[in-house]
Amino acid sequence: MLGRQRITIRGRVQGVGCRPFVYRLAAEGVLAGMVYNNTQGVTIEVQGQPAAIERFIRDLQDRSRRDYPALLDIFSIAVESLDVMEGQQGFHIVQSDAAGQTITQVTPDCATCPACLRELKEPSDFRYRYPFINCTHCGPRYSIVKTIPYDRPNTTMASFGMCGRCKSQYTDVRDRRFHAQPTGCPVCGPKIWLTDSAGSAIETDSDKTIVRCAEVLRAGGIAAVKGIGGFHLAVDALNESAVRELRKRKHRDAKPFALMAASVETVSRYAVVNDMNERLLKSPQAPIVLLDKKEPNGIAPSAAFGTHRFGFMLCYAPLHHLLFAQPGMEVLVMTSANLSDEPLICKNEQALEELGGIADVFLMHNRDIYRQVDDSVIHEVNGQAAFLRRARGYVPSPIYRSQAACGDIFAAGPDLKNTFCFVKGDQYLVSEHIGDLADGRVYRHYIRSVEHLRQLFRVQPEIAVCDLHPAYLSTHFAEQMSGVELIRVQHHWAHIASVLADCNEFGPVIGLVADGTGYGTDGAIWGCECLISTLTGFERFGHLAYYPLAGGDRAAKEAIRPLVGLLCPSGDFDALYEHGRLLSAIDPDADKIRLICSQIKQGINTVPTSSMGRLFDAVAALLGAGAKNRFEAELPMALEAMLENGVNQAYPIELHQADGAQIFPFEPVIKGVIRDIENAENGRIIAARFHNTICEGLLELAKKARLVRRLNDVALSGGVFCNRYLANRLIERLKQEQFRVLWKQSVPVNDGGICFGQAAIAAEMINKNRIG
Repeated sequence: MLGRQRITIRGRVQGVGCRPFVYRLAAEGVLAGMVYNNTQGVTIEVQGQPAAIERFIRDLQDRSRRDYPALLDIFSIAVESLDVMEGQQGFHIVQSDAAGQTITQVTPDCATCPACLRELKEPSDFRYRYPFINCTHCGPRYSIVKTIPYDRPNTTMASFGMCGRCKSQYTDVRDRRFHAQPTGCPVCGPKIWLTDSAGSAIETDSDKTIVRCAEVLRAGGIAAVKGIGGFHLAVDALNESAVRELRKRKHRDAKPFALMAASVETVSRYAVVNDMNERLLKSPQAPIVLLDKKEPNGIAPSAAFGTHRFGFMLCYAPLHHLLFAQPGMEVLVMTSANLSDEPLICKNEQALEELGGIADVFLMHNRDIYRQVDDSVIHEVNGQAAFLRRARGYVPSPIYRSQAACGDIFAAGPDLKNTFCFVKGDQYLVSEHIGDLADGRVYRHYIRSVEHLRQLFRVQPEIAVCDLHPAYLSTHFAEQMSGVELIRVQHHWAHIASVLADCNEFGPVIGLVADGTGYGTDGAIWGCECLISTLTGFERFGHLAYYPLAGGDRAAKEAIRPLVGLLCPSGDFDALYEHGRLLSAIDPDADKIRLICSQIKQGINTVPTSSMGRLFDAVAALLGAGAKNRFEAELPMALEAMLENGVNQAYPIELHQADGAQIFPFEPVIKGVIRDIENAENGRIIAARFHNTICEGLLELAKKARLVRRLNDVALSGGVFCNRYLANRLIERLKQEQFRVLWKQSVPVNDGGICFGQAAIAAEMINKNRIG
């Protein structure tokens, strides 16, 4: 007796070799039917003996199979019985169905797989040394797709007609390139060439282009290299003068550069690589991984000064592998090709126009990049991978939650480190890293990106959710959306909500948030908070004591501003006399310090704040780590880099209550640091004591909240927890005190995860209103 069933699978199922795999399983079970892509994911209809159908469904989910596609990730399977179709024979892969509500995934761009690398190096293969070799297990996806379903006509490969050999592989269900949409070869696919800074061709032959580019790099030149998600600026990372020249031309004085190498063995010569780091480096996502430096090392000091870590990634595009196969290509700086913090450049003409004064040569290609995507950045916290930036390799894979939202939602995100989020059912579609919306180009990129993802996934938001800050550009954008209900969410609540959402929990939890800035419900700038939080509300249980912060945006750059507020909250200039030597070492301009005091005293351009980030700036400046943040969090990074490991002492602190909240006082911290400086204590030890004190203060807030509220779960979030020492130590201390610690795995701990929390709050609210 025959049976027939329709199986709908959702998840990362398109463009990853799913349909050929299904075809092979059907052939094994002698099943008839068909498989096709649609907007739901992949739909399969199988007909045959019931036992064979049951085995087929089991095998479809068996990741232990040797032939299981590496990138296939099934989130859900729905099965329904159908009437048997009499006389049907054979199993077929049929044309995609683009109708219906879109809930399928678009697969992220993936690093070149081992099979393609073998062919790249095999002289007898017709794709030998071809810079765009790929298959269903690797290559570009998100960066080239315009709409779904993910079929070649809907990508930037549509203009490249396949030759006979490529076509035969593309249409052969037994081949690794069956329906691999970017398939091409030297005859029919994209090509590379080398130009000078004016755009004049230097070399058009593929192999010679690679050779000439490597020659320029070996000679200390700068190359703009077009990759998968955009252009990189490359120089020899072992050549100090070349790295300095790149900094000079790019106007990037201090921010560490990303590095690229061909193998983990090479990386291990310069940095400490543990098993987890190696897995991340070698993964299909191929992120930048932050690794502790080995000292001494041969990397140019200018590549990453002021920090004790390198950001390494391995080659992830065939073009990278070919370049690194050239003599002398040991380690390259591979930094995003943009000016300052503007969007990544991905178009050839724009690259020549804007990078012509930076790069000596341009390694171009003619496969258009539809979506520019930055490299992802990851480090290790508490023995687990933690995002600092979620982008290439991970976006736009959705984050699934256990309960579907009753309507489509748009979450606008923050203004710094912006990402945004769409919610469609149980899928949370968090965008790639967008950047700082205060930059006009970034804001325009944000607007385009929102519309692109909305169209790509066919989202029609009923709810828009934004930050409470009235001056945020992301808030203004959400306010201008028509036909939506607007929800405003406090910044730090969104931080904790993102942890709850990532852990698929509702709360209540004790939320510890430490960052630089967030608009509070009282109009102050919050930044070190202990919240009692759920997805439907929060209470401010405690915070760092307020201090005055003068100077607006300049206060986030100039450490003297928060330091004056911390030393003299009254704004009395004469009260700073005893600290004159310390202050003049940071900023010798006494008139400026007097003006800051005057601003504080009169309340001009001054706000009360509980910012932990600015406290880190002030202490870093006191310890001689610098006076300004030339890029975000430069001073806190330098403070972490200088601390002495193995120090357990902390400055004594004691919480007190004021206005119904537990207050973490800053005065004992500042006084302890200054006392140690005056006693000529080692700066590395002072830095460690400071970190330990912050840890203990946050722990005391959690303990007090547990005592009062009978809660034992603690969620951590905020950009200050990008500090690996602080995060690891606080997690360890919380566990020692028998707390259950919640930590994000799917989105960054910094503001890059805010939109996820905003979206989760909105989803809970809409569900509560509609379901009850």
